[in-house]
Amino acid sequence: MTFKDSDKILQLHTLISNAERPVIVTHMRPDGDAIGSSMGMYHYMKSCGKSPKVVLADPAPSNLDFLLPEDMSGDIFIHASCPQKAEDAIEHSDLLVCLDFNAFHRTDSLETPLSASKAQKVLIDHHLSPDSGSFSLVFSKQDISSASELLYHILMELPPVAHDASNLPPDAAVALMTGMTTDTNNFANSVFPSTFAMASELISAGVDRDMILGKLYNRFKESRTRLQGHMLKDNMRITTEGVAYMVLDKATMAKYNVQEGDTEGFVNIPLSIGNVLMSIFAKEDNGYVRISVRSKKGTSANTCARMYFHGGGHENAAGGRLYIPEDIAHINDAAEYIEKVTAEFMKK
Repeated sequence: MTFKDSDKILQLHTLISNAERPVIVTHMRPDGDAIGSSMGMYHYMKSCGKSPKVVLADPAPSNLDFLLPEDMSGDIFIHASCPQKAEDAIEHSDLLVCLDFNAFHRTDSLETPLSASKAQKVLIDHHLSPDSGSFSLVFSKQDISSASELLYHILMELPPVAHDASNLPPDAAVALMTGMTTDTNNFANSVFPSTFAMASELISAGVDRDMILGKLYNRFKESRTRLQGHMLKDNMRITTEGVAYMVLDKATMAKYNVQEGDTEGFVNIPLSIGNVLMSIFAKEDNGYVRISVRSKKGTSANTCARMYFHGGGHENAAGGRLYIPEDIAHINDAAEYIEKVTAEFMKK
């Protein structure tokens, strides 16, 4: 993949070269693509002699800890645990690189300081409807697997890399491969020719994909596997319209000691059933229910999330929320709501 607008690539190179206090940010509750793209940019900037900071609204899931520096105290600030340091980093930054989100509200607690910042702001994202007016420079592409893949192809165009993946810092290459792997569900969805090209080039450059898969998928706690079994056996329901759904409440989370990231991938499992066209995973949070929607080709997860769950995303992978008590009175009402709206949606 090459970018037709070489002026944007040159502009990004100039911004990075001139930045003295660059800060990298991503969306709230960061997933593999968010952390992968953020650390990919972090290591690239470090290789350019910069001292970038990464600001996260929330901690990264534990299965992604291999991407983070052993000593994060000086370079990574988590707003949930050190809000002042995180906000100070943003306030004093002269370049904000925003990855894997299309608008500042997707950063939750970081929205206000990001909006108020006078720094140059670069957006690199693969979601629909980017808020382009809030950024100095925008790289937005939807027919691509992930923000990590988009960033990879951008970095390949920059002079220090010069279309040779072996010129990427090794840690950046691992981070980008990890982000792409998680956002494609290990090449199960949202895969394009450019995605395979990226993987091939990175493996040729020395990235150990087996190591990445082991870190991502073979280090879970026993309690996570037992929760998965419980959800599939005792909780999953499939409607006559072909919608599978699961609802995880706080009581069950406490029973299985669920931590952030423990339920990653649960929503994809029901799609292996032949008659299931769409899968919904609902997880209780404080004052709302987090909704993940996945679908097979021909059924729009994005449209469903936008119409009924205050959300959106990609055509076959989207998310949103149900607010308590505005949408439903209690988590126990989530199942009835999901069945009602999806029956309406699927009939359309």
